[in-house]
Amino acid sequence: MSGLPRTFYLQPTLRVARALLGKILVHETRAGLTAGRIVEVEAYRGPADRAAHSAGGHRSPRNEVMWGPPGHAYVYFIYGMHHCVNVVCQPPEVPEAVLLRALEPLEGEALMRRRRRLPDAPVWRLCRGPGALCEAMGIGRAENGADLVRGALCILDAPAVPAREVARSARVGVAYAGADAARPWRFLVCGNPAVSGRRVR
Repeated sequence: MSGLPRTFYLQPTLRVARALLGKILVHETRAGLTAGRIVEVEAYRGPADRAAHSAGGHRSPRNEVMWGPPGHAYVYFIYGMHHCVNVVCQPPEVPEAVLLRALEPLEGEALMRRRRRLPDAPVWRLCRGPGALCEAMGIGRAENGADLVRGALCILDAPAVPAREVARSARVGVAYAGADAARPWRFLVCGNPAVSGRRVR
């Protein structure tokens, strides 16, 4: 499966974050195919961003994928229970990424429900929040480093979300980042029920 071209991820990271809204995340697994429209993201801008995993130039086996080529998935485990998936941006050695926070399910709803153990929940709940997104889409540590340009996990092109439907806000859960916590680097589709965290008009 072929996704967005590598050059897409070489744009400035904030531009990539905004442009990802409306694009389609697809994951083809043995259990089946799932897909969803990206409706919420957060940008993380490398060593100078105290909210980023690469803040201060930190480099470790956990975040090594961030330091590699663009267009790859950076997947990590948090709170001992959730996976989160990020899109790596910028050339190698520039560790910036965009966290995928929420999807509007498009395909594979039944499989998403089984994975999330939510047989009767509204469909918008299935991929609402970064941990729920990964669980519903079957994304785990095995997908860390996956090439999003070509592979079973990829992001497909789709029409851009009009500016009038997009809002920006501070990122969620990064109060520890001081002044960087207030930066408006969260992008979301206004009014979409799948958006997690704070609503923005």
